[in-house]
Amino acid sequence: MFKYIFAFITAVVVSVVLTPLIIALAHKIGAIDVPKDDRRVHTVPIPRIGGLSLFFAFLISVSIFSDLESQKIFGLILGSLIIVITGLVDDVKGINAKSKLAMQIIAASVLYYYGFRVEFFTNLLNVGDIISIGMLSFPITIFWIVGITNTINLIDGLDGLAVGISTIAALTLAYVSFYFGRSEALLLSVIIIGANMGFLPYNFNPAKIFMGDTGSLFLGFLLAAISIEGAIKSATAIAVLIPIMTLGLPIFDTTFAIIRRWINKRPLMEADKGHLHHRLMSMGIDHRKTVLILYLIGTLLGISVILLINNLVVNTVITMGITGFLVYIPILVTTRRKNDE
Repeated sequence: MFKYIFAFITAVVVSVVLTPLIIALAHKIGAIDVPKDDRRVHTVPIPRIGGLSLFFAFLISVSIFSDLESQKIFGLILGSLIIVITGLVDDVKGINAKSKLAMQIIAASVLYYYGFRVEFFTNLLNVGDIISIGMLSFPITIFWIVGITNTINLIDGLDGLAVGISTIAALTLAYVSFYFGRSEALLLSVIIIGANMGFLPYNFNPAKIFMGDTGSLFLGFLLAAISIEGAIKSATAIAVLIPIMTLGLPIFDTTFAIIRRWINKRPLMEADKGHLHHRLMSMGIDHRKTVLILYLIGTLLGISVILLINNLVVNTVITMGITGFLVYIPILVTTRRKNDE
């Protein structure tokens, strides 16, 4: 237990100490996000390579508290390095979508090679029956890792939003990993939580620094890896549902974004203002309240996962109903306020 506590504290301290240095570095190398279009919600230039703080907090903590001789840890560090370099290049110089996707696939392939694999599903009709997916293991694993990596990237539209949602997801995965006895996944979850908590004071509105693609891709990549180790590989009937519900907010927001762009015949990777956080703000909800509402949704989804793995299905349905209600209320109130005006 003390190992997890010290790993958390180390990640927090490293993140807190490094972030001001990263801010200074961003100004020196010109890694600054200058608002150029109406999609941006900030009005002043902001440093955007804050993900480096998260990466180094992760790297130092893992080096101290994890088994570096472990094949999987080595693969995770190597894959993460590829992702971070890709995000950093994009934040500093820019990189086209195809090149970014190619690097993500390479990083995901590294994880697969070193043992992060979706290899079976549990038969929902017979919990004890394991269904091997054979040759489909590789494409399914790559799809999951690349998909989750990009969902966190796409939800990173407001100060503190992606880091907060990632923290909530990591907290949920930490509980799931503990529940299923996945000690390595638990340690990685705790380290992410610590790194995020150290970074959040600098990133919450008004942000002093953005995590950029360096951070959002990195966090998505780690969460994808942990969800495979901590949940999907557990031989339970709900194994696949756990990470989907845990990361439900970014997954569904990204899914609807893809559907929206496809219907409107727009490029799937083209940015727009149709994300949930944009829609809430367009209804008159301010920046901080929008982020806090989405935190609440993420938290309730996490609670639903905890209830679900404890076989409290009725409570899960109730919790998800409350989630929908809490999303509906601020929208309803804001809409009525606008109508009254």
